[in-house]
Amino acid sequence: MQENPLAERVPFEDGEEEFIEPTEDEVDELVEDEDAEELELRLNAMRADLAMYNLEEEDLALLEQGDDWTVNSLEHSPKPVVAVIGRPNVGKSTLVNRVLGRREAVVQDTPGVTRDRVLYDAEWAGVDFILVDTGGWEVDVKGLDRQIAEQAELAIGLADVIIFVVDATVGATSTDEQVVPLLRRAGKPVILAANKADSVLQESDAAYLWSLGLGQPYPISALHGRGTGDMLDAVVRALPEEAAIPTRARSSQMRRVALVGRPNVGKSSLLNALAGETRAVVHDLAGTTRDPIDEVVEFDGREWEFVDTAGIKRRLHRTSGADYYASLRTQAALERSEVALVLIDASVPLTEQDVRVIQQAVDAGRAIVIVNNKWDLVDDEQRVSITKQEERELVQVDWAPRINLSAKTTWHVNRIARALDTALEGWETRISTGKLNAFFGRLTAAHPHPLRGGRQPRILFGTQASTMPPRFVLFTTGFLDPAYRRFIQRRLREEFGFKGTPIQISVRVRERRARK
Repeated sequence: MQENPLAERVPFEDGEEEFIEPTEDEVDELVEDEDAEELELRLNAMRADLAMYNLEEEDLALLEQGDDWTVNSLEHSPKPVVAVIGRPNVGKSTLVNRVLGRREAVVQDTPGVTRDRVLYDAEWAGVDFILVDTGGWEVDVKGLDRQIAEQAELAIGLADVIIFVVDATVGATSTDEQVVPLLRRAGKPVILAANKADSVLQESDAAYLWSLGLGQPYPISALHGRGTGDMLDAVVRALPEEAAIPTRARSSQMRRVALVGRPNVGKSSLLNALAGETRAVVHDLAGTTRDPIDEVVEFDGREWEFVDTAGIKRRLHRTSGADYYASLRTQAALERSEVALVLIDASVPLTEQDVRVIQQAVDAGRAIVIVNNKWDLVDDEQRVSITKQEERELVQVDWAPRINLSAKTTWHVNRIARALDTALEGWETRISTGKLNAFFGRLTAAHPHPLRGGRQPRILFGTQASTMPPRFVLFTTGFLDPAYRRFIQRRLREEFGFKGTPIQISVRVRERRARK
């Protein structure tokens, strides 16, 4: 019987010896130690080879970083809430942009551009608060307008202070007067903003608004900024020390998910299905959502922060008006998120717009989950056809998890959490420099780069520069063909996973130092 080289000799008092066989865990630990030593030796040899090439300061800093780096996470604390309400087209979104100091809310002369209640972080005189932009409030309306009014009423109930915006050039209308009882029942401090008082002469028009019985009207011009400082001073004075309904703090563990897709694929319906209540306006009219809507949703035992975005209709340079700014905000929301939940309408064939939305998420470097919504409207024959079409036209993102569901009936909605976890795990995957270079050594030995002009580019060294998304930097002796880079990406996925995340590869061509 052959002696186990890992067995330990244990001597007895009479001179005899007994061999103690190691456990499986001990064997695995010894093998891992030997593998680690081998990886370290190979890594040092490759580093020594790389030192013979001309390296820049940026290269040296990247190599010095090695595997020792961390990712910081942001945490948000609860803040009081200020809601901006009023009838359509009185300048609520313009006022929101004035308070924020940037063009954040979508603004257009057409009434009804804002449809959902949209939250922004704001600050005045050193006081932080959440500013809520709402759709126009109207009475005795139906359909989409009724849902918009309901969202405005919900914002009133959740606010600590309310800014009631009235058009000073028109005066108090019957709609304005019918809002007053609603505000009084809410029992919240109300700041009456008489907007469109663009000159000193027009400021006198604000005096007629005393008739509303809401106290002093503040003449302002949201467009030009006149009087907004005095109005905000009044808002800050009215804010309570603690929020009446505290907003939940965003913990470092809460993941941020962007719902993206072309118009009318069911993004808002899915948000409502996950939340178990109406959080966003849903209507058959395409393009109902204009502003990104941040909502904290609890499902699968955890809290997630979802961003419901406007549907991306066409290329950005071909859009105009509200659709143009909505597209810009969708892109910004996508870049602030960690994972994109890309919705596709399964009841119609895959379109060029669907592919473009997916590519936008890839270009932003987000983790991706593809959702075929409205699956309940598709028969068995169509399902086979859709699956084959997606395999053919989405071959570049075959690494993204896919789910078939129905947001309207909530069928298979419970599968989303697992798919999001899978994509985020791949998005945050980190490969040690030793394992990575051992992989490149095996890969280039078995499949070297093709000859180009009589020369064969060689990979000298590789390191993972960052995660979220995974980005690799390769030091080479020559340019790597795009086809060979795609081959490297495919083999990286086969070896290490990276399910649900794009992979970025940067190549740095370096010349050998001249001999002295």
